[in-house]
Amino acid sequence: MAVTFPRGFRAGTAACGIKAFTAGASAIPTGQRDDLVVIQSTNPCDAGGVFTTNKIKSASVVIDELHLQHNRVQALVVISGNANACTGAQGFKDALQMAKLTADKLDLDPDQVLVGTTGVIGRYLPMDAVKAGITIACGGLSPDHGVDAARAIMTTDTVPKTAQKEIEIGGRSVRVGGMCKGSGMIHPNMATMLAYITTDAAVEPGLMAQLARPVADRSFNQVTIDGDSSTNDTFLILANGAAGNAAVRRGTPEAEALEAAIVDVARELARAIARDGEGATKMIAVRVHGAESDQEARTAARAVASSSLVKTAVHGGDPNWGRIVCALGYSGAELALDRLHLSIGGLVVFERGAGVDVDLSAVRRAFEQPEIEIVASLGLADGHAEAWGCDLSEEYVRINAEYTT
Repeated sequence: MAVTFPRGFRAGTAACGIKAFTAGASAIPTGQRDDLVVIQSTNPCDAGGVFTTNKIKSASVVIDELHLQHNRVQALVVISGNANACTGAQGFKDALQMAKLTADKLDLDPDQVLVGTTGVIGRYLPMDAVKAGITIACGGLSPDHGVDAARAIMTTDTVPKTAQKEIEIGGRSVRVGGMCKGSGMIHPNMATMLAYITTDAAVEPGLMAQLARPVADRSFNQVTIDGDSSTNDTFLILANGAAGNAAVRRGTPEAEALEAAIVDVARELARAIARDGEGATKMIAVRVHGAESDQEARTAARAVASSSLVKTAVHGGDPNWGRIVCALGYSGAELALDRLHLSIGGLVVFERGAGVDVDLSAVRRAFEQPEIEIVASLGLADGHAEAWGCDLSEEYVRINAEYTT
């Protein structure tokens, strides 16, 4: 159920042929998969979001930033196959129309609808197909369509990405669910993909906006595939109160429990993105501890996970731990070389300022596993963090060389 796992959320999907129309097709191809989703909450939501730091923003990002200011979101419409970015005034009109078309079908105001788009940049939306798709999706809303929703927002993803968790707050069961898409053009400069997390927790107004950034920093901001940050990157959290708990307030144990559950879901989604990176054959998990702060640890872990030299070494099974040490050194995080400790797949390769006598064939075998764990202790304090990435393969080049053709 994932994004519809929390009570009061429903989803509907439709196959509109968005990518085909973007490429110039005149009709929806036979067997076209769903590429439009509408998600509706029975109640208005407390909502928060974090968006791309790219100075080039899609129309959907700008519209969402405006609609979130009213904080009464009750629906979301997302299409896959067309970014609606760099499309001028027409792009903004189309994004607004998406919100209005959805609002009209659900008896809402347009500013209660958020909009998401992902895909090829610089192409106009096929609005006739989008309009028809919104009608179909709104007519098929159901809590059973959570996985269908995750599948509908995929672009070069190979699998739908979902996660969910249930906890107890104030004697009430509270659910958290989420979905995301992301496989390429992913780099930790939040947001780093399209990601949507829902919860049926009742919360005080503004809590989700307060949590969005720290949740992103501990999850989605720690994913890197290729060093590119998209024009459309969006992370949204919606809380609709359907669980019936007493409203969660800032600075309380209940707020900490809810944030931890949201982080758990977000981290599971983030790892799924790393595992499904474009052309990826292996996932890289980098754990850093002993840093001066958690932020310093995040910086160091991201540097290793995003290093092209580390990625290619992992892909080729080359036990070249020097590339990892190098990345830690240029990351900007403070470290003590004589106290730096590094292991790969549980094998210690560096400590006390120098490499150790290790069986390089064993390190090579560690690099050949589907998930490679790299652990570094910087030897300074208690800061810790994780980052996730993947290897860099020839298939990545092929996918992106042929993206619009």
